[in-house]
Amino acid sequence: MNDEITVPSNDEKNIVTITHLGGILFSFIPSLIVWLLKKDDSEYIAAQAKEALNFQITLLMAQFIAYVLIFILIGFVLLGLIWIFNIVFCILAAISSSKGESYRYPFTLRLIN
Repeated sequence: MNDEITVPSNDEKNIVTITHLGGILFSFIPSLIVWLLKKDDSEYIAAQAKEALNFQITLLMAQFIAYVLIFILIGFVLLGLIWIFNIVFCILAAISSSKGESYRYPFTLRLIN
């Protein structure tokens, strides 16, 4: 029985890092593409792309709620907080994945298993 932890290759680390950072500008699109194309090639890439995808979907839902709340003015504040939240946690995930570590986004609905 093999109990060794598999260390991701540099290519896997780079793909996952770019996937996490891509969420800042392109929302769920990079993580969806990477997950669909690479989910059978690498367990590490599949897990991290799925994590990024779940985070971006959660943010989209939060943005929708914030847009609805714009009519009572709190939505403007929420949109700013969501934007900052996205940037900070995507950067933290990219730094973690560049080291070959698995990153779990906080406050994320795990919709895709």
